[in-house]
Amino acid sequence: MTTESTDLEPRADRRAWIGLGVLAAGLSMIVVDGTIVGVALPVIITDLDLDLTDAQWVNSVYSVVFAALLLTAGRLGDRLGRRRMFILGVLVFLLGSVFAALATSATSLIIARVIQGVGGAFVLPTTLSSVNATFRGKDRIVAFAVWGAVISGMAAVGPLLGGWLTTYFTWPWIFIVNVPIGIAVIIGALYAVRETKATITEPGLDVDGLLLSAIGFGGVIFALIEGQSLGWWKPIAPFSVFGLEWPADAPVSVVPVVGAIGLASLVLFVFWERHRARGSHRSAILDLSLFSVPTFSWGNLTALTVAIGEFGLLLVLPLFLVNALGLTTMGAGLVLAAMALGAFASGAAARHVAAAFGAPKTVILGLALEAVGVAVVAFALSSTVSPWLLAVLLAIYGAGLGLASAQLTGTVLADIPAEKSGQGSATQSTVRQLGAALGSAVLGAVLSISLAQNLSDSLEPVTSVPPPAQEQLVTATRDSAGGTISGIREQGEEGKLGPSGPEVTAALSEGFGDATRTALFVASGFLALGLVSATALNARSRKET
Repeated sequence: MTTESTDLEPRADRRAWIGLGVLAAGLSMIVVDGTIVGVALPVIITDLDLDLTDAQWVNSVYSVVFAALLLTAGRLGDRLGRRRMFILGVLVFLLGSVFAALATSATSLIIARVIQGVGGAFVLPTTLSSVNATFRGKDRIVAFAVWGAVISGMAAVGPLLGGWLTTYFTWPWIFIVNVPIGIAVIIGALYAVRETKATITEPGLDVDGLLLSAIGFGGVIFALIEGQSLGWWKPIAPFSVFGLEWPADAPVSVVPVVGAIGLASLVLFVFWERHRARGSHRSAILDLSLFSVPTFSWGNLTALTVAIGEFGLLLVLPLFLVNALGLTTMGAGLVLAAMALGAFASGAAARHVAAAFGAPKTVILGLALEAVGVAVVAFALSSTVSPWLLAVLLAIYGAGLGLASAQLTGTVLADIPAEKSGQGSATQSTVRQLGAALGSAVLGAVLSISLAQNLSDSLEPVTSVPPPAQEQLVTATRDSAGGTISGIREQGEEGKLGPSGPEVTAALSEGFGDATRTALFVASGFLALGLVSATALNARSRKET
């Protein structure tokens, strides 16, 4: 059994609101880091000589580690103190940021992103559970609105900040900027954030559950990201790790094997958590009883599908804007900043919309705008589309993002008791980060598969380039996530392709645009699934009221 222990007054005082600002600043730092890398990826790919698979790992491993550790981090926060775990998480996150800024290869950058993910996993659930434990009544509604607005708005700010730092400084600055912010957050937390924790009587820390969830999430994401490069069923390339090698002539690829292990681990994880809670009465990192609350179940399903669409979008769009459309990283950041403008504007108004129509209906309206916005962007996308048109259309998407995110968090946790706030917030955060990792993996796979076909089709009419050379161009463009296009564009008619350079650039840009359009339609489909789930959430909310 778990009981909440805190000496807070029913209404929040000035120190509590200052503490909310500190928590929001810490949350902003880790949310921005989840999206700031996307717009800088084309430059990082070139500087560190990454391929598309490396880029996907750089973009998604942060979320994979995040998702794997969130449940345990939330539970430790409940047990040991949320402020304590928040500060520890910020320190680890800053350490990972320094290592990322110093990275000189794909491996060192990925390891740094893993460390950042560990730190972020302790920051996010402790902020939400602290808000849930600190504020009551109308104050809680306002605090949740602030938390949701930060999640949606700062996720959209990331690309703009990344574009600015990469253009006017260098890409390592997207990580260095975390250091002064993190130090200020730690000082603020020591002053303004009150310590809250729960009295947990069940024994144990559920290490087995942590390992099963980590293996499960990691295995599934590995399969989705590596399938295209290693082979979905038959191996097309060898795979080696820690001195062990899976040969290219093996009867089956390593991908389905690892994927199956991941799925089996997740199934076993669910059964294990049920056994710990019911059979042995020991502490479990996932309280399955929470899913007996309809609004919690439907809300998390909505959050999962929406995160897949949202974060997948933030992987493929920057690559298109920089490589196919020929924008600078700053230009791409400005285009994507339209999402932030829409998100902040609608996020500020979301509370008033929710007061008039209810939070669940506000979520439905937001997701409808998101799904339609992405679909319209996909229809408008081409290698010659105006960046300004894309910015306007993305603002529509951003408006939906602000409405949905600002209210979805409070709706999911509305019926969860305060004493289970740590578990509830950590579970919701895990679902969202799992969706973020799946979004990068799924849409990255869709982009890679589509590139193989669309690039070949777009190059076929270029008769001045022989078929073998066309195949090499397709492979190089696909492996570099479009970076080859930028190189050929800069060379013009002076490169190896001679007078055919501009024509090849246009053809590759067109093929990359077609592949990006396919990925965006998939993203819109996931957002539409979230809309369906949100409709069910609204129905459940009406029944309970």
